[in-house]
Amino acid sequence: MALLLTVNGEDRTSGHGAMTPLVDVLRDEFHLKGAKPVCREGFCGACTVLLDDHPVMACLLPAGLAVGARIRTVESLAPDGALSPLQQVMEEHDVVQCGMCFPGMLMSLSGFLAVTPRPTRDEVKAALSGNVCRCTGYERIIDAVLSL
Repeated sequence: MALLLTVNGEDRTSGHGAMTPLVDVLRDEFHLKGAKPVCREGFCGACTVLLDDHPVMACLLPAGLAVGARIRTVESLAPDGALSPLQQVMEEHDVVQCGMCFPGMLMSLSGFLAVTPRPTRDEVKAALSGNVCRCTGYERIIDAVLSL
């Protein structure tokens, strides 16, 4: 049975089974490569997408549970190639290292900033607690978010 998913504002049909991890549907079928299936255990956050504006680990979420929800991937942040304010400030603060974790961080922070537009340093740290970066410390990332 086909799954009807709303991804980045567009209705899309998946031929994958309902138990297929959402990250696999996004990457393999819809060719949205931003969400990264790094650990496949929900530990690293590299696969984070927004489901009805809430960050979720797409490696743990069966695609069938996303039917009827709004899925947003990192690709939704830069329509027509224009960087979002969050992406722009990250670039200005030179926070990206290898890039493996970064799409997940952007999605976690996007969901967080939508409900907490003027966060404290501790709130930003808490929002990033589900995202692991092995390349850099988090201080420049936090400073960038606080500069918005």
